[in-house]
Amino acid sequence: MTQPFDMSEKRDPRAVRILAKNIYREFRANGFSEQDVMSLAGELLALVTREVQEQRAEEARV
Repeated sequence: MTQPFDMSEKRDPRAVRILAKNIYREFRANGFSEQDVMSLAGELLALVTREVQEQRAEEARV
């Protein structure tokens, strides 16, 4: 299982924006549509949501 997200590590706030822009450019350059990019974003959100729900359920059991 993955490690929980640790907010104590400070990251450059531009890093995520740069990564997102690079992923977007790669997707588009490889023929993916705007709809495909939106689907990717939705899948990422679903993964994060599931992980947060699992963490909360685990914390509730303790």
